[in-house]
Amino acid sequence: MSTLPDEAVRTGGRGSRKAAPSPRRGRRMQRWFGQNPLGLLLSSPYIAFVAVVFLIPFGFGIWMAFHDFYFTAPGVEVESPFVGFENFATVFADPLARKAFLNLLIFLVINVPLTVVLALVFAMGLNTVVHWKGFFRVSYYVPYVTASVATLTVWIFMFNGNGVVNNLLGDLAPDPTWLANQGLIMPLIAVYVTWKNLGFFILLYLAALQNVPSELHEAAEMDGASVWQRFRSVTLPAVRPVTSLVVLLSIITTGQIFTEPYLLTGGGPNGASMTPSLLMYQKGIQQGQPDIAAAIGMILVIVVMIVSLVSRRLTEGKNR
Repeated sequence: MSTLPDEAVRTGGRGSRKAAPSPRRGRRMQRWFGQNPLGLLLSSPYIAFVAVVFLIPFGFGIWMAFHDFYFTAPGVEVESPFVGFENFATVFADPLARKAFLNLLIFLVINVPLTVVLALVFAMGLNTVVHWKGFFRVSYYVPYVTASVATLTVWIFMFNGNGVVNNLLGDLAPDPTWLANQGLIMPLIAVYVTWKNLGFFILLYLAALQNVPSELHEAAEMDGASVWQRFRSVTLPAVRPVTSLVVLLSIITTGQIFTEPYLLTGGGPNGASMTPSLLMYQKGIQQGQPDIAAAIGMILVIVVMIVSLVSRRLTEGKNR
């Protein structure tokens, strides 16, 4: 009588067949690499780019914010002792830093609602245009792709003491003039940024409006709904996701405001147009205090994240 091989006896008659992989291990691999690992492989160059350009400098910035750090000559090593929250306390005690964040709030209150309202209104107008639609789209988009240096030069020409706007206003022109007026400079910058970026947000709203079925408007009109009722019941719910995106991008843009006050006024007059990003540049590069600049940056990131989360809760609350 033949006998089974020793290996078959040990494996219960399954021969040399390998055991199936553990389901737990498979779920773990899927959690890390996804259902299609090839996608992770193709996106790895961008992941490396983000890590090198953003994550590593961001981590180093966090480290600087909690240490006494300053730039030195190449090859020179100095100690950078841990100072805890001392740099943050210095920032909070600085009147100019507090004013910079207050200016950012003024910019936010003007820019975000103005961007949402104007972008939606112009997008609705473009959505009803029959002729020259491409021309109008390009016209609104041109300021967005034009270099800020060029457009800001035009605004300086328009709003300086002897500019076009003051000549048109005559005796109604503000005194001191726009760029030297502490009460008007930050609203002026907010209006400029709104105008420059408006074309991009108009296209976002226009794409959302074109995806709204016309049958919804026709059904609402047949039910006797007015123009305002159709706008409130059909248009607004349809563009709510885009509104959330527009608000979020506007808030992020607010946190990054640097070029406009730097080129227009340099943060003046008397700090009326100073922003945290511009103050970071002055502290870190011009005054040689990168640890203070890093602390300002960390505070700015936290503020933008909190405002973004609150705005998302408000704009998407009914859909979640």
